[in-house]
Amino acid sequence: MREDGGPAPHLDAIRGDGPVGAATLHPSDYHAPWWLRSRHLQTMLGSSPWRIRRGAELLAATDADTSAHIVDGGDGVRLHGLYSTPRAGTPRGLALLLHGWEGSAESSYMRLTAAHFLRQGFATFRLNFRDHGDTHHLNEALFHSNRIDEVVHAARDVARRFPHRPLVAAGYSLGGNFALRLALRAPAAGLPLARVAAVCPVLDPALTMAHMERGWRVYLRYFERKWRHSLLRKRALWPRRHAFDDRTLHLGMRELTRWLVERHTDFGTLDAYFDGYAIADGRMASLQVPADILMAEDDPVIPVDEFHALRLPPSARVELARHGGHCGFLLGRSMDGYAEAWVARRLAAAG
Repeated sequence: MREDGGPAPHLDAIRGDGPVGAATLHPSDYHAPWWLRSRHLQTMLGSSPWRIRRGAELLAATDADTSAHIVDGGDGVRLHGLYSTPRAGTPRGLALLLHGWEGSAESSYMRLTAAHFLRQGFATFRLNFRDHGDTHHLNEALFHSNRIDEVVHAARDVARRFPHRPLVAAGYSLGGNFALRLALRAPAAGLPLARVAAVCPVLDPALTMAHMERGWRVYLRYFERKWRHSLLRKRALWPRRHAFDDRTLHLGMRELTRWLVERHTDFGTLDAYFDGYAIADGRMASLQVPADILMAEDDPVIPVDEFHALRLPPSARVELARHGGHCGFLLGRSMDGYAEAWVARRLAAAG
């Protein structure tokens, strides 16, 4: 659906080379099995226990060496990540992987993507954002989505410690937003980023919030529950700094985000905060790093209309699938995913 309630342009209407602003939406090669053509089934199975188990199995089957590292996020910020490298031979590159909001380095899609890269001879670094995974103790201040500077700084530290080239980066959902912002900042930051990929990235967070509020509220409740759990952990670890009460924790998503913005950021207003990490419309027109974006027409979390309004340089490509849900793109009962293989295939070509 469009934001005005009308139907979104169907995929058939954009097949071919017709421009959408300065961008062209290309049809994806992904085709969902008939029983996986529900946006909600795709999305929910994507984070199911079966999917988690599949990610663990495929990563273990690579027999990679994996070690944990604390990397420098600048200004005393410490971020945690998992570095994996193939046992045989020198890695032919390094992939930095970024999870979605309230995901972690151990999320199923992160493990699956790492497994695909490792099979192609790439080392991987799965970075945890602040307060994600079991990292709430590392930094006193709370995570918020405008903390791009520490991710850029951490990426530089990762690139310095593990100098396998080319360096590529990929992210899912909010992690896709971070990956694209990382690419925008890479040249000025001296980060030797060769290519990025994003799956169902958040483009305009204000529209995404409104879209979830109007849609099936299961997704809103899911993120609220996970965020509250994260804030409870933070309060337990840093009780003097984070003395918020239970009434605050039970605010809805919009009001809880407003509380975060007003109490724990310098943005002042919710609109300014959302605008701070938006990458919609023409904000990626100056992108110098080649980028691949995969989106589903039926994503129940991210409004697909935003991708029809993007203005991108010729080195950026958007692929739109008819089905896939939010970061689902499942191939069948095995719980293998098209998106994870697509990311590794697109980015490994940089090497």
